Amino acid sequence: MPFDIMHRSKIWFALSLLIIIPGIISMFVNGFNFGIDFTGGTIIDMRFEREVTLPEIRNTLKKFNLDNATIQLSGDVTNVEASPDVMIRTIDLEENERKALMSSLKEDVGAYTVLREEKVGATIGGELIMDAVMATLISWVLIIFYVSYRFEWRFGVSAVLALVHDILVVLSIFSFTQKQVDSSFVAAVLTIVGYSINDTIVIFDRIRENLKLHFRRGGDIYALANRSIYQTLTRSLYTVFTCVFTTFALYWFGGDTTKDFAFALLCGFFSGCYSSIFIASPLWVTLRNMSENNNSAKKTPEPAEV
Repeated sequence: MPFDIMHRSKIWFALSLLIIIPGIISMFVNGFNFGIDFTGGTIIDMRFEREVTLPEIRNTLKKFNLDNATIQLSGDVTNVEASPDVMIRTIDLEENERKALMSSLKEDVGAYTVLREEKVGATIGGELIMDAVMATLISWVLIIFYVSYRFEWRFGVSAVLALVHDILVVLSIFSFTQKQVDSSFVAAVLTIVGYSINDTIVIFDRIRENLKLHFRRGGDIYALANRSIYQTLTRSLYTVFTCVFTTFALYWFGGDTTKDFAFALLCGFFSGCYSSIFIASPLWVTLRNMSENNNSAKKTPEPAEV
């Protein structure tokens, strides 16, 4: 007999809350480690007397806890792995910090000439963040309308609640770990939303087919949902493993600037697979049972007066 997922829905909800509730508390108490895309910073454009590599520059920056800085090889680059022209974008540095960094670069990497040095504002301002939040909320409303039209309203609400679950899990993990939140994190969250809703709709589509073909009024809705999940389980696992393997390769072999992006994707893919199976479907069953109970209560005749 397959493992009963639906009758253990309270366990799955509790597991999610064990991450989300402390995560929300951490968001208010610890906040996030916002990158220079949100906070602004310093740009240093420099030319070395020899060709240098990204690891050489990053090793020096690590001494000042600046290993998350953005480093780009610029100029006429014929060798993609090395160039004399380097642009460094990092957090806003005080004068003594900047002098110490420049002195260390000269000792560790070599002599250089500063071509440009300036302070820049945040590229992602508060207004743009609010626009992104509003766009996300509007997309959720549209998802509810579309899924309600193609399926039913309970499918749409359950799918959006599963998306909210995935975003809260990723935000909680980044608040716990204080990994940097920058523009690549925003891109990762949008990717996670697309992945999660796709996996959820596949399961919901199978539930809808089984409702039409095999379900009679008064039947066991829990058994139907369980059967639908197991019918699509292989596809769900193949999808998540494919995404996780490639993302883990990016995290392990990619540069330092892509690690936080890949880490966010890994968290989101696992959370998206979990929510599609253990959160979205149980939520739909819960909403369906609540609706049927309300309808039954309305139809129950009142006792006649004697």
